Amino acid sequence: MIKALVSKVYHDTENNKIENIKLQAFIVCIASAVCISLDEYFGQANFTFDFLHQVGLHKIADAYANIVNDKLYALACWVGVIVLFYGLVPLAIIKFVFKDKFSNYGLGIKGALKDYKIYLLMIAIMMPLVFTASFTESFQHKYPFYKLQAGEGLYPRFLAWELLYLIQFFAVEFFFRGFMVHGNKKRFGFYSILVMTIPYCMIHFGKPLPETLAAIIAGLVLGVLSLKSNSIWLGVAIHFSVAITMDFCSLWQNGFLFK
Repeated sequence: MIKALVSKVYHDTENNKIENIKLQAFIVCIASAVCISLDEYFGQANFTFDFLHQVGLHKIADAYANIVNDKLYALACWVGVIVLFYGLVPLAIIKFVFKDKFSNYGLGIKGALKDYKIYLLMIAIMMPLVFTASFTESFQHKYPFYKLQAGEGLYPRFLAWELLYLIQFFAVEFFFRGFMVHGNKKRFGFYSILVMTIPYCMIHFGKPLPETLAAIIAGLVLGVLSLKSNSIWLGVAIHFSVAITMDFCSLWQNGFLFK
């Protein structure tokens, strides 16, 4: 009798664990879809301006319109939207809904340097490709996001933008390789990487085609490394290293460096 009771309690406990894992995966997938959608729309200045007017916040809408007339401030607002929906919202879900540790979602320091040789190899592969791509018109038109004006130096506004760019990459890496991969791994295992890679590729729509296709490979590789090491930090490092190289290659091609 006691053995049967213990078996039932264990069975019920296991069932609860399975149901909790399924529920967490459901929440991660739905929250991810909502966050990506909100980021896409509120990341557009015109949409945000119209939305503020529609909800009756006319003064805030007008102030916002004045702010985004300045390119750097407009980019800062864009980064703010990304940080909100890719960073703060998932962090709140982990803290208050899952009641879990942030370190379980790729933010831990332990193991952060694991497989660093693979990251260095990725950088070694990407740098020549970036340099080659920088000769194309589509690349030079797209990057950097903050366009220098004639006679404008790198300091302070361009360097301020690069700092904002770094913050943006942290939020993006955490959302895709942290929240989505580690939030789904108990339910889908390795396939949590595939679940993440599809929307990660799609957020690159509008960029040059080679970059969008490369995002599929990058998403897979960075997802595997994050899942293996339980850390996103080297992913942030390589993402920003490639991005800042792209920006400076474009500046060089347009005559803003080494005059």
